[in-house]
Amino acid sequence: MAAIKSPNTVLEMLVRGVLHKAGFRYRLHVTSLPGKSDLVFPCYKTVIFVQGCFWYQHQCAMFHWPKTLTEW
Repeated sequence: MAAIKSPNTVLEMLVRGVLHKAGFRYRLHVTSLPGKSDLVFPCYKTVIFVQGCFWYQHQCAMFHWPKTLTEW
C-alpha cells in the first residue's frame, strides 16, 4: 500500500495540465479543508478529487494490485 502515491500522481498531473492550459488557476492539497482534496478553486468554491486506477480497479496499463496487504 505504500507504493500507492497520494499527491502528484500521473493522472492528477494530467488533469492539472489540462486545467492550467484552459486558464483555470487552483491551489494544491489544501490542508485547511476536510478530506484530501487534490485541486482547490477558491474563486469558484470548488474542489476536485482525482481518484486513480487503484480505487476504481478498471483494467488499464496503470492499474496493479499491491504486493503487500492484498486482503485489503
